Amino acid sequence: MISPNPQSLREPALREPAVLETRSDSSTEARSSTGALAQPTAGQKSGWTVVVSRGQSRNPAKRGLEQAIADAAAQMPGVNVVVVPHLYDLPKGGESLQTLAQFDGNLIVVSWIFPRAAHWVLDRNNIRGQFVPPQIGDEADADEADGDVSSVAEGADGDTEIERVSDLFPRPKRDVHCLDLKVSDDQGVYIGEIQRLIQPAGQPEQPPVADSNSSSGGVAGSLPIIGGQILQVDETTSRRWYPVIDFNRCTNCMECIDFCLFGVYGVDGAETILVEQPDNCRKGCPACSRVCPENAIIFPQHKAPAIAGAEIEGEEGFKIDLSKLFGAPDTGDDAIATAARERDEQLLLAGRDAIGIDEQLKKRQADLNRKPKDQLDHLLDSLDEFDL
Repeated sequence: MISPNPQSLREPALREPAVLETRSDSSTEARSSTGALAQPTAGQKSGWTVVVSRGQSRNPAKRGLEQAIADAAAQMPGVNVVVVPHLYDLPKGGESLQTLAQFDGNLIVVSWIFPRAAHWVLDRNNIRGQFVPPQIGDEADADEADGDVSSVAEGADGDTEIERVSDLFPRPKRDVHCLDLKVSDDQGVYIGEIQRLIQPAGQPEQPPVADSNSSSGGVAGSLPIIGGQILQVDETTSRRWYPVIDFNRCTNCMECIDFCLFGVYGVDGAETILVEQPDNCRKGCPACSRVCPENAIIFPQHKAPAIAGAEIEGEEGFKIDLSKLFGAPDTGDDAIATAARERDEQLLLAGRDAIGIDEQLKKRQADLNRKPKDQLDHLLDSLDEFDL
């Protein structure tokens, strides 16, 4: 259900925003602090919506950051604010996703997972739009360095063009901006970026307003403070583990459905790959992400940034297992051998027989070995020459 924001988590605000509530039947109503009910208007549904996704932990500092961003966004003109549990844990068809589906305007999603991961978590739940690379944090630097990347893949022969799934099935023409709360603990970074995004083109900026909640004494932003509304969904969730497909990268090659033996993947009516049974996935296992030729499979809670959805150039996250730096045995496995070993571990835990590197994986392994070496490969080769 949806309830007013807990006062114990709210820092002093200049003006108390109204709160939206949903009933147990999942219908959505607006409830102000005076108790009056009002259905969100068409204008509200098509305007900007800021979604604040709460973290899995109950860390007071993290909750305070989430609350400060929600409060500030609710005071911006024409902005809807929805606070939901952790995006990755939301059950399909639950209150949070039903609520978000009512808003069809541009989205700004603030969460504790990488922006690419957040976008495709929403996409798999039919909350879709155009991914807009973030302008804050390390990912902004990566996007600037990479420049405009075509959504058309180059084939193995270097000539054949392979279309991405998102080219075949374009997403709606609305922007989805995702901000990563791991970038900074300064609320002003996020509030300022939200204001920059919603500021109408050509409109002169208002004088900056000091943020009385900021411990750094910084500036919250440039828009006037007015009364807003926060819709907070208090939905019971549990921690989940499942793959998310980035369809801006996926070429529908079906490597993942052939590799996974736990029935996680399936195909839809258009013969397009999808995560059909997400909760069949074995907790902690990222093996299928290692065999994906396009690095299109994301596990948002994985410790390796490349697997968790970070915009990392090349395959660094797949080549280097940082646990080796802290005492784990170095087996010399490449990504395919590692994936086969991880899959075998899960098969044995499920009481099934291990199968190792089958013929299909051998072919993928050979394909990888034929690829030219990149800078990281040369670095690893040079390190091997040292007797460490």
